[in-house]
Amino acid sequence: MPEKIISAEYSDEMQQAYINYSMSVITSRAVPDVRDGLKPVQRRVLFAMDELGLNSDKPYRKSARIVGDTMGKYHPHGDSSIYDALVVLSQDFKKGMALVDGHGNFGSIEGDGAAAMRYTEARLKKFTQEVYLKDLDRDVVDFVPNFDENEKEPEVLPVRVPNFLINGSEGIAVGMTTSCPPHNLREVINAMEMLLDNPMETTQHLMEAVEGPDFPTGGIVINKSDLLDIYETGRGKIKLRGKAEFIPAKKRGEHDRIEITEIPYTMVGLAIGKFLNDTAELVEKKVFPEITDISNQSGKDGIKIVIELKSGTDGEKVLSGLYKKTKLEDTFGVNMLCIVDGKPEVLGLKRILEENIKFQYEINQRKYTNLLEKEEKKREIQEGLIKAVDIIDLIIEIIRGSKQLSTAKNCLINGDVTGIKFRSEESKTLASKLHFSEVQAQAILDLKLSKLIGLEIQALLAEHKETKEKIALYEKYLSSQNEMRKAIKADLEAIKEEFSYPRRTMITDAEEAVYEEAPEVEIPVLLSMNRFGYCKMYDLAVYEKNKEAVEEESKYMIFCQNTSKICIFTDAGNCHQLRMKDVPLSKLKDKGIPIDNISNYDSATENLLFMDAFDVIKDKTLIFVTASAMIKKVEAAEFESSKKTVAATKLNDGDRLIYVNEQVGTDTVLVSKEHMVLRFPSDEISLYKKTSVGVRGMRLSGNDEIQAVYDFDPSIKLMVKIGKKSVDLRTLKRKKRDGKPDLVS
Repeated sequence: MPEKIISAEYSDEMQQAYINYSMSVITSRAVPDVRDGLKPVQRRVLFAMDELGLNSDKPYRKSARIVGDTMGKYHPHGDSSIYDALVVLSQDFKKGMALVDGHGNFGSIEGDGAAAMRYTEARLKKFTQEVYLKDLDRDVVDFVPNFDENEKEPEVLPVRVPNFLINGSEGIAVGMTTSCPPHNLREVINAMEMLLDNPMETTQHLMEAVEGPDFPTGGIVINKSDLLDIYETGRGKIKLRGKAEFIPAKKRGEHDRIEITEIPYTMVGLAIGKFLNDTAELVEKKVFPEITDISNQSGKDGIKIVIELKSGTDGEKVLSGLYKKTKLEDTFGVNMLCIVDGKPEVLGLKRILEENIKFQYEINQRKYTNLLEKEEKKREIQEGLIKAVDIIDLIIEIIRGSKQLSTAKNCLINGDVTGIKFRSEESKTLASKLHFSEVQAQAILDLKLSKLIGLEIQALLAEHKETKEKIALYEKYLSSQNEMRKAIKADLEAIKEEFSYPRRTMITDAEEAVYEEAPEVEIPVLLSMNRFGYCKMYDLAVYEKNKEAVEEESKYMIFCQNTSKICIFTDAGNCHQLRMKDVPLSKLKDKGIPIDNISNYDSATENLLFMDAFDVIKDKTLIFVTASAMIKKVEAAEFESSKKTVAATKLNDGDRLIYVNEQVGTDTVLVSKEHMVLRFPSDEISLYKKTSVGVRGMRLSGNDEIQAVYDFDPSIKLMVKIGKKSVDLRTLKRKKRDGKPDLVS
């Protein structure tokens, strides 16, 4: 067996396997080919639909059938990913030009999912037939074996326009992503024609045709001056705004309002709901007190979000605030990554168009070469038939005088008259001079007598003339690059004429939205939290009126300002920040909001030890004690932070905090589970940074650990229960920190 064992370095094998996996994801799944702008699953879905004959003038077919054919023949992956691709190809709010005509529920711009594939139906759009699949039967692209080598599929579709630009693309591969915005069909074709006429055109000049992205949702691009750099490098950020208008009330009883009729492309889907929720939350937090109502009135006619305002409101100021604080203004990251000659590459506008022009020359060269061969074969047959009509009596004589078909055919091709009976020597002599090609001979033998009617002969002559004209045209295209260029341009012009549409996205340079929030008025409030962790914020006037009820239901009560931050210390050694602005102002009967929902504190995994307003404790000193008797003092000012969670202390492995509080007394008492007690002066607790562990406060034996901590003033009597015994802490002997503890029994 040793001779069959191959030794290999594990790290090398893993590296190579990961590289192979990465390249498979990049080239065969997530990134489109620059030639047709399609990912493999999209290409296979369209090809499967073409194979099923689902043309735009044919009945719809169940999506499940399309998915089944795609999966069984070409794309051996999950049916859900194939159906998702089919759905996106049909959504005109995601694609510049939808390629599939969906029938049924194919989702909505607001994020509603498509119905199951067994309910929906689909067929190809006319645009897809004419521009993406038209010449597949003319051998214009290479076909490769499918996954099990039982079928053939196109390596790339013969798309006649730069689909990568027109429909855009988004995909996440391994270590790289692609993100190209959709563009206007007419503008992209115009730019392509410019580059066909002058290959030295600059990106800046091409942008006279391509103004910028053209999103199906419309909206406004507000950083026009950045687009040149984006289109030269293939990378950058496009700033988008929704189209909104402030409409003052026209008559009594109406409200001033803001109407949003177009949204940023990045808001397609669930982001519309998020925008509505974010706006409502900002209203609740008094950021936009001018807003009285927000409603989504979108429907078949398009997007319509109505925001009603109080009378006399500065609508433009509110609109600027919405741009500043919500997704109504957003950023679209551009990274025009695509597969070029089998490798991923980021391309600018000009390179993408150049690659598409190169592809158009390739498919047109193959197309007209194949058409020329076909017409030349047709001409050969036509010329043979025309010649045969002139000597039809002789041919009939040859056929009647032959005992076998092969004998007659041999005579037509080679003039061999052996074994054929002729009526005269003259006929025999003429027959010996015949020299048809094999194809012509077969066509003559297959000729129906009805074709000898005068009109049929005239039609044959007209067809022959047409064939010669086509041959001359195809030869002209193939012999001159300039003529081929004209043919490509004529094709592009026809596509533009039939399928172009008006631009939907406005391109401009707009000033950054400015919104100055009114300074928040600080008022004293009470934070109340019950034993179930529900928080409320009370106005002090409400508290004073319901003092007993509030105190009865509250486990924690903190008097602070409505702008304060609350520090929450837990046994996991964390300090969580709770902003009072996140706590709703409540009435007595309100339920409140769980503290877990408005902070990083997790009541399922952490125990709350101490909480107070930072403003209250910032000048004080806190005492920290852990279960293993590590103890220290920390200045509370160290916990000032903009983060929602910071480490409150460093803990040894297996240790946990059991006590955090501000120092109020002069003496500290530590009590263990085994009723060992140590009293010592609080001054002996050293001051440390929050990132330190601290020092030992008391010696513990075995599995014993600290159970309780008391910080007290000896001038005040303090009775505590230790085990079954009540103890006055003043009677305990005062010792040194880390001294020998006493047993209370």
